[in-house]
Amino acid sequence: MDKYGLIGYPLVHSFSISYFNEKFKNEGIDAVYENFEIPTIEQLPEIIDTNPDLRGLNVTIPYKGKVIGYLDAISPEASEIGAVNVIKITHKGKKAILKGYNSDVTGFTRSIEPLLESFHKKALILGTGGASKAIDFGLRSLGLETLKVSRSVKPGTIRYQDITPEMMKEWKVIVNCTPCGMYPHSDESPDLPYEAMDSHTLLYDLIYNPDETQFMSRGKAHGAMVKNGLEMLLLQAFDSWEFWTKE
Repeated sequence: MDKYGLIGYPLVHSFSISYFNEKFKNEGIDAVYENFEIPTIEQLPEIIDTNPDLRGLNVTIPYKGKVIGYLDAISPEASEIGAVNVIKITHKGKKAILKGYNSDVTGFTRSIEPLLESFHKKALILGTGGASKAIDFGLRSLGLETLKVSRSVKPGTIRYQDITPEMMKEWKVIVNCTPCGMYPHSDESPDLPYEAMDSHTLLYDLIYNPDETQFMSRGKAHGAMVKNGLEMLLLQAFDSWEFWTKE
């Protein structure tokens, strides 16, 4: 039986395991999907060695960037982004060959593109991790100017305290790529001037649990359009399967 799985830490919020096992059952695919919760990326080789039937992995926080050093090959898009969230595993003799891809980009761009209007020219990206790199790539591919927001001082970013109500008039798209507001910390939200948002503001949260985060509800209270990350996840999962099964 073929095996697929997810690596990350922690994995309490995992969507993939239920999605893929239900897919395998419904479509009569002789495969199983497992969670591999590993405290350090150094444990990846052990997972590969002890699971010879493993054909593919999804990668989530905090390993989308760190995993690259363990791969034999990487797609041009994932290389440019600097983050991998899908690994295809093939075998040459006894050696496992790992190739990395990024399905965050296509999942996100196909999900947000229908919501974009002519006045959506600039986007703030909350967070600087692996997901934010893909979101940055995707937004720029859609023609938007981007700026990352970090809690600490980092080159090429601004901090949350730098975001003024005046900025909201220009930066009308805000994408949350952080775990802030994710269950069980559903009462938290990024520190933003929500009162300066209006019907031209678009808030996109990569979080899907809860369905409506505080980030979304606080923006919606001032007229903002909001969307969570569930559709993106479904599109990502579809692309993952394509990467794993194509020749």
